[in-house]
Amino acid sequence: MNEKKFETRAIRQQNERTRNREHSVPLYLTSSFVFDSAEQAEALFDGQVEGNIYSRFSNPNTDEFVTKMTDLEHCEEGVAFATGMAAVFASLAGLVNSGDHVVASNSLFGSSLQIMTKILPRWNISTTFVAPDDPDQWQGAIRPETRMLFVETPSNPGLRLADLEFLGTLARERNLILNVDNCFATPYLQNPADFGAHLVSHSATKFIDGQGRVLGGVVVGQAELLQDIRFFARQTGPALSPFNAWVLSKSLETLAVRMDRHCDNAEKLAHFLSSHPKVKSMAYPFSASHPQFELARKQMKRGGALVTFEVKGGAEQARQVVNQVQMISRSSNLGDSRSIITHPATTTHAKQTPLEREQAGISDGTLRVSVGLEEINDIIDDLDQALGWG
Repeated sequence: MNEKKFETRAIRQQNERTRNREHSVPLYLTSSFVFDSAEQAEALFDGQVEGNIYSRFSNPNTDEFVTKMTDLEHCEEGVAFATGMAAVFASLAGLVNSGDHVVASNSLFGSSLQIMTKILPRWNISTTFVAPDDPDQWQGAIRPETRMLFVETPSNPGLRLADLEFLGTLARERNLILNVDNCFATPYLQNPADFGAHLVSHSATKFIDGQGRVLGGVVVGQAELLQDIRFFARQTGPALSPFNAWVLSKSLETLAVRMDRHCDNAEKLAHFLSSHPKVKSMAYPFSASHPQFELARKQMKRGGALVTFEVKGGAEQARQVVNQVQMISRSSNLGDSRSIITHPATTTHAKQTPLEREQAGISDGTLRVSVGLEEINDIIDDLDQALGWG
């Protein structure tokens, strides 16, 4: 039989039914599990057999979600977390040691940057930031003590792309770990492991859930690396709740359908913004005007749900647009069924210096739209009237 397609695997892969013959997987809202005997307990704790001990370690709902994500990302193993940032932190702290060095994109989510600039240095772990789309900078930043390459692609919020094939080859040649934040693309649109990534992380809070309901994160990748990340998570306790895992596993069943609609809407919004007289520039990976359009088509199935644009008039005009939207939500989140507008310079990336924001392609006039599932003309009409003010 031919291998089942993404949509089918996301829907049909689930825990074995219990004696109750349920069609939908039940919730396992329990903190702990019982043992048949002292000998079984010993074997479980010793790792001789697999099974559930405590929901901080594992839970049937969490296991199902991780199994799905591992399969959809073409990886070997995975670990779930309470939030996306817990996943990102564990993917770093579980593997890098005092004296190690990380080379990272300078276009990252603000909290990822804070981890690398404010937290990891406490343990003598340094980071060099490079432009995600400059191969020479990636190569030139590597030192003898470099342990990991870290990137998100497309980047937040500038939607700059890193060449995953190049980074995969570089990591292999220099014996480094390639760690990719794939939150924006989701496993439906991009599979970094196919290009050589050793680890792939997600804030499942975003498109994996897709409706702004629960928090969650996951790291999938090579089994050997996941052993250390799993040990770190087991001892430090950033566990995903069984209920949230259940929601996220069910959400994966509609991921492909939702992402196709997100992309349809985003493409049309990008086209509208590209010719608007109040818009100075617009970025969308599958727009022919994007400088990395061909790379986007090479490593992504479609362009995603984020559209970033810069308004003429700088910060004042950007605030005006944010304040004047009537339907689109004002929030720092993304990946929701509802369209969301964000001013990165004063929210998600406010902790960066002006120079750091400039290097990441964030101006005072930059706005990011997470394009939702509403009827596209309603989204366009709302932005059009907001841009028309002032």
